[in-house]
Parts: sequence; C-alpha cells; structure tokens
Amino acid sequence: MKDNSSATLLVAPPLSAAPTGLSWGLLGVVAFSFTVPFTRVAVAGGGMAPLFVGSGRAVVAALLAAAALVATRQRLPRGVQWARLAVVAGGVVVGFLVLTSYALTTASAGHSAVVIALLPAATAVIAVLRGHERPPVRFWAMAAVGAAAAVGFASLRGGGPGGLHWSDLLLIGAVLAAGIGYAEGGLLARELGAWQTISWALVLSAPLMAGLAAVSAAQHPPAGTPAEWAVFAYLGVVSMFLGFFAWYRGLAIGPMAQVSQIQLVQPVMTIGWAALLLGERITWSTALGGLTVIASASLAVRTRLNRTAPGVQQNTRARCANEDARG
Repeated sequence: MKDNSSATLLVAPPLSAAPTGLSWGLLGVVAFSFTVPFTRVAVAGGGMAPLFVGSGRAVVAALLAAAALVATRQRLPRGVQWARLAVVAGGVVVGFLVLTSYALTTASAGHSAVVIALLPAATAVIAVLRGHERPPVRFWAMAAVGAAAAVGFASLRGGGPGGLHWSDLLLIGAVLAAGIGYAEGGLLARELGAWQTISWALVLSAPLMAGLAAVSAAQHPPAGTPAEWAVFAYLGVVSMFLGFFAWYRGLAIGPMAQVSQIQLVQPVMTIGWAALLLGERITWSTALGGLTVIASASLAVRTRLNRTAPGVQQNTRARCANEDARG
C-alpha cells in the first residue's frame, strides 16, 4: 500500500520533471497499487488472521529497515523526534495496516480502493491544520466533495445513507490514521530524510507489531496457502519497504509537486488489478465514485501546492535531494 501521501508536504515547482524522477515515482506507485488486492488475497481465505497479516508484514519491513539504517550509518533521531515518529508509526504502520487488513476480510479490493483514494486529500487537510495554513475556500470545498463522495459511495453498498458497513468505517478510520501519520511524516522527513523517516517509524513500532503478530499466531496459527504466503512476503518486502525507496527517490529527483501527482492514479491501478487478478467486477458506482474522489483529491492537493512559496519549494527539493544522495 500506500501505503503511501506524505508527498503532498514535500513540494517543488511543477516544471519539466526529469524523466527519471517520474519513472522512479511511477515505480513506487505501481508497487503500492498491489497492496490492497494482495491484502485481500492474504486475509480472504481465512488461513491467516487479519491481525497477523497487518502486524507481521510490518515486522518483516522493520527488519529490512533496521538493516538499511545500520548499513548507511544513519544518525539516531533526537528528543521530540521520537515522539513525532511515534505519531507516524501509529498512523501509517499500526493504524492503517491493521484497520485495512480487517476491512478487507469482507470488503472487495475495488471498493476499498475508492474509499482509500481519499487519502491524498485527507493528508493535505491534516497538513493544513498541522501547519496552521490558510488555503483558499476552493481547497476546503474540494476536500469536502471528496469526503462526501467517498462516504456516499461506501453507503451505496449498504443500501443508502446510514448503511455503512463496519468495513467501511474501518477504511475511513484507516484513511484518517494514515493521513495523520503521513502529514507528520512529511514534516519530519525534512529533518531526518524521507525514507529514513518511514524506516525509523517501522523500527519504533517493531516491538508492538511483533507482539501483536505473536499473539495472533498463538490464537490462530497461520496456515496460508503458498499463494497467500507469497503475497504476504510481497506486502512486507515491497509494499512496506522497497516501494518507499522508489517513491522517495522519485520525489528527491522531482519536481516533487509533479511526481507526487502520480499517486492519484494508484486507485485506478488498484481497481484494475482487482478486476484482473481477483475477478472483481467494475460497476458503474465504483467507476463513478473512484473518478469523483480522485478528481476532488487532485484539485484539493493542487490548490494547496499552488499556495506553497516557491522559495520554500526549492529549498525543500534541494534538501531532500541531498538526503537521497547521502542515504
């Protein structure tokens, strides 16, 4: 998954992106686009508990992250940075992974992708509140339209307003959790580095996630099929780790404002994979809901990016490029 939306905080002038920046960003998005369908495969059969899938893949990623941090001799976070990393870990690692794993036991991958498409706009809203920004009314209008579209789409599955399934509530909770984590992570990445921030968050959450995985394994010993174990490995190694390297590499090369927009095609890819790999039918409500949410998120994010001072944009881009060269 995607995982992944902190790019809305790391911006640069939307001018003539280098092909390599767009290519690396697209590679990261492609890696993330398989997260929802593969999570659905892992939990739908009942061989592996949702808690084990959500926590276990974070443990796998944390081991790889720890190795990368040690190999590149990254400095330890200091003081309040640990508390901020706890916010990132709580939202991106614990909240999003566990909530989506449970939601996907009953929700289809395509349906979930539409609700999760709200994440870029949610991250932008939380970033605005966190940074005490004053965006134009159009930003709030587009964010509200996106939220209403996502909730309305989810309600259709339950027969209308008030008919939200528990899985829809879990998905909305996952979006809010990840939005908080990504917004804080975007700010913290300016101090620690982009991939370093998610890596430290994974390491910080490792004891909790390992404990949850152990409890889940004891209560419900994992007995997945070879295919389920294969997608579990993908979720831990690629979705939670390698995908971030490609994504942040693209952001570092930039321009970040343009590269970050690539993530808006992730829900479209996810819906496509759900149809091709899982045989899910793309209904008119899925197509219309997805297009509405994606368009609203895109306009909200673009409105906010256009309000960012060019000097700040350029400094942020240069700083992240230097961090990428070091790490």
